[in-house]
Amino acid sequence: MARSRRAPASFGPRWLQERLAQLLPQFPHLSLCVAFSGGLDSTALLAALARLPRRPRQLRALHIDHGLQPRSRQWSAHCRRIAHALGVPLAVRRARVPRRRGESLEAAARAVRYRLLGEALAPGEALLTAHHLDDQLETVLLQLLRGAGIAGLAAMPEVAPLARGLLVRPLLLLARRELAAWVHARRLAFVEDDSNAQRQLDRNYLRLEVLPQLRARWPAAAATVARAARHAAEAQRLLDALAAADLARASWGAMLAARALRALPLERRRNVLRFWIAQQGLQAPPASLLTEMAGPLLAARADAQPFVAWGEARVLRQGELLYLHAQRETQVPAAAVAWRWGGRRSCRLAGSGTLALQHDARGPLDLDALPPRLLLRPRRGGERLRPVRGGPRRALKSLLQEAGVPPAQRRSLPLVFAGEQLLAVADLWLDESVQAGPASRRRARLRWTSERPTPRRQMC
Repeated sequence: MARSRRAPASFGPRWLQERLAQLLPQFPHLSLCVAFSGGLDSTALLAALARLPRRPRQLRALHIDHGLQPRSRQWSAHCRRIAHALGVPLAVRRARVPRRRGESLEAAARAVRYRLLGEALAPGEALLTAHHLDDQLETVLLQLLRGAGIAGLAAMPEVAPLARGLLVRPLLLLARRELAAWVHARRLAFVEDDSNAQRQLDRNYLRLEVLPQLRARWPAAAATVARAARHAAEAQRLLDALAAADLARASWGAMLAARALRALPLERRRNVLRFWIAQQGLQAPPASLLTEMAGPLLAARADAQPFVAWGEARVLRQGELLYLHAQRETQVPAAAVAWRWGGRRSCRLAGSGTLALQHDARGPLDLDALPPRLLLRPRRGGERLRPVRGGPRRALKSLLQEAGVPPAQRRSLPLVFAGEQLLAVADLWLDESVQAGPASRRRARLRWTSERPTPRRQMC
């Protein structure tokens, strides 16, 4: 059903209630969590939510303290005071922002922020952010200047999956001046981030130097660019549908068949590879690396075992199959741990990480073939499995060497056993006996998430 794109005349609790009912069919029978920075935009959102005529099942707020500004602790205290005055529970999470070569501090902070917000969400809970029409304009222009594709030009969707819940942006139809008028009329206190005046940051430069001139010449720029973003989002949905159809024909369990990919035109190969990588929860590589996967990697000799790596991910071709895995540094599990996955869909190995079983209609794992009781343990040497249906049994040592998995990581990967039979190697390989096929009715995939060592005992 198409959603109305016409914003009501003025912002306020009733306006917001109408938007939430349009965006969330379950509203108000669901829990809402607000990403609350204490700035003008998120203050308007939280205050309007606190005054809704129909309150949601649960309303709470979450503030992320990045620790990057001298006054960040004062801002956290301000957020606590405002949330308390509005009668909304608030949690504060402190972030540690790592810096990677070539990555801006702004991008690193944003990645950490969304990771923490996602981790804090309860199943089915909706996270609301205060992004508005002017933010959408800035995002589209920045993506265009960075040479983004259709997905990037689609910018920020109103509703998107996030962790175990949803990410919702109910204010994307509103200009910031409408939020500011509502906040000032009610004399609501908010904080001003001094870093917003730093013109060396791309978004700030665009906002302070470029957009005033753009709006002077094209007053409706924000609305028209947002409309173009919606057109791009529609085009991306069509590309995803095509990719899903191509992926269904090329899938070989968790892998892709190189022969099926070579039968596609180059642009469809890139499209399905991008889709396949995103489906695994990994960040897509740059366009140049997608082209390398779709061309030279597929054209290489069958025994060459070429690969393309970026960030923490790698696509490897072995024979006529393409494998995708994350290059994570993990710790060695201390001992074997029993896992009854029917009652608990994840197993945590303290000091190592968590192996989770996720339902997925296109997943490579056949749940009906998976024994109810599993055993997780580290490598001991001599393990073998059959990763390709109908193929030979392979030594795990050889698979790890061929995939280029670092030695430290080889020693630490959790292995999944049923008795003495090896069924899976973290989220890298599955044995033929539990791989999904065309007749599989219940499918899933394994996800391995590493963590830093802790002194706690193993828990499943």
